[in-house]
Amino acid sequence: FFSVSIANAQNLLNKSMSLDINKQRLDMVLEIISNKGNFYFSYNSNILKRDSLVSFTANNQPVKSILTQLLGAGFEFRESGNYIILRRAPIQLKLVTSSTITEDKYYTISGYVIDEQTGERIKDASVYEKDHLAITNTNSQGYFKIKLKSKYQKASISVSKEYYEDTTVVIEPKHNQVITITLEPMVINEKTIIVGPAGYEAPSTINLEIPINDSTSWMYRYVKLDSQIVERTTIAKWFVSSKQKLQTINLRKFFVARPYQASLTPGLSTNGKLNGQVINNFSLNVFGGYSGGTNGFELGGLFNIDKTNVQYVQIGGLFNMVGGHVNGLQIGGITNTVLDSMRGVQIGGISNFVKRDMSGLQIGGVANVNTQNVNGLQIGGVTNIAAEEMNGVQIAGVVNYTKKLKGLQIGVINIADTSEGYSIGLINIILKGYHKLALYTNETITLNAAFKTGNSKLYSILLGGYNSVPHEKVWSFGYGLGSELTRGKRLTLNTELTCQHLYLGSWDYYNLLNRANLHLQYKFSKWFSVFAGPVYNVYVSNQDIHVPGYKQDIIPVHNNKFGSTVHGWFGWSAGINIF
Repeated sequence: FFSVSIANAQNLLNKSMSLDINKQRLDMVLEIISNKGNFYFSYNSNILKRDSLVSFTANNQPVKSILTQLLGAGFEFRESGNYIILRRAPIQLKLVTSSTITEDKYYTISGYVIDEQTGERIKDASVYEKDHLAITNTNSQGYFKIKLKSKYQKASISVSKEYYEDTTVVIEPKHNQVITITLEPMVINEKTIIVGPAGYEAPSTINLEIPINDSTSWMYRYVKLDSQIVERTTIAKWFVSSKQKLQTINLRKFFVARPYQASLTPGLSTNGKLNGQVINNFSLNVFGGYSGGTNGFELGGLFNIDKTNVQYVQIGGLFNMVGGHVNGLQIGGITNTVLDSMRGVQIGGISNFVKRDMSGLQIGGVANVNTQNVNGLQIGGVTNIAAEEMNGVQIAGVVNYTKKLKGLQIGVINIADTSEGYSIGLINIILKGYHKLALYTNETITLNAAFKTGNSKLYSILLGGYNSVPHEKVWSFGYGLGSELTRGKRLTLNTELTCQHLYLGSWDYYNLLNRANLHLQYKFSKWFSVFAGPVYNVYVSNQDIHVPGYKQDIIPVHNNKFGSTVHGWFGWSAGINIF
């Protein structure tokens, strides 16, 4: 708004003054009037051409008369305190300029949509009839034309446009009509920020800090409506037209329920062009469909795209895309994408993606990805990701990841930031968990190293060794699991099960040394400790030849024989832990 300030006055519009203006800017003329009358002018700068040149003469005329001659009959003037408010005169909500009766199956409503305050024609407004499920958009000149069915006894035209209040007018059925409809601009309070980027694209949230005069500041937060989320995805850009995206922006509050619908493609539906605003109980999409949501059963030959929520069953030959939450069963031949939460069973031939919480069973041929919490079971051919908290079980062919583990991970590699559960895999990485590098010796191999990672409940062990005695070489590598029980401030008791292969000069034989370790550990500090303890060994070997330079007598004299290739004996180990 533009304001010009002066002192207080009463009956401002009736105050008389004389003016002689010659080719001066309109905003300067208003300032001259303001100074002569000692009052404020307040107006929306968009309704006046402030840089237009004005020539005008008035001799002792009231301010109201001067303003009418200066601005024309399309304006009205109101007093408020020491202000004169200039605004466009209200235009009739609906103005019927012509009407003819028809006996055809369809009748036509056409006309213009204009701004109530400025009188300008509004482009890209959505004009629709809710019961007929008919919709069109105004063109660049604000013109629209929509066909309605004569079989309906009642009809009303609704108009919606971003940043304007929704308007509905009653239409006389079975009459071809030309009408003008006005829209009232949305009232925006002083702490509201509206962001309207080009191309109907915007980030989910925008935070702005605006300083004000008293050295403080206001924080503004703009949040984009969820109904537009699905249309910002790469998949939707291929299958949802620009007109359908425009409808979403304009009709953000309007959704209607229908018992059923059938679509050939997203633009060819029994619900017409309004299908994106319709929530169906039963939905059949031959190739693919785009609807407001599903509350029952939806089947797509290739794909289903739903703007809001899906409940009960959704099956897509290739993929399903849901902008809201899913409650029930969702099956996608290739992938499923849910941009809110998921509760139930989700099965994707290749992948599943859930933006918010997942509760239930999730099966992905390659990957399951959740950006927040998972409560249930994830089974992924390659990987599972629960970006925040995993309260359940993750089973993956290669990698499992979660920030906070409260359940069980089973995979080749398991990764978590913190863990209150168990990770079973070749490599278990708990970033804020248990990490030890052990250097030790035992009765079989003189030099050994083991890397232990996980948490104190369960950690994995990668180990290797080398026997340094001349002419008695042994190379070893293996894997194990361990657990640590705290017995005091510095004492812990560690139980470990390991299995390692001993290389004794030939790969033609197997030599598996299985060890059950019981270690008493003393911590000198967080980074250093020593340990020692008894071990029971079970050795399984079919190597019956001696390779020169390699150790021959792995099995001690005193042993338990469990078969021709299996022997057991008690041993020991001792060493240090660092980290």
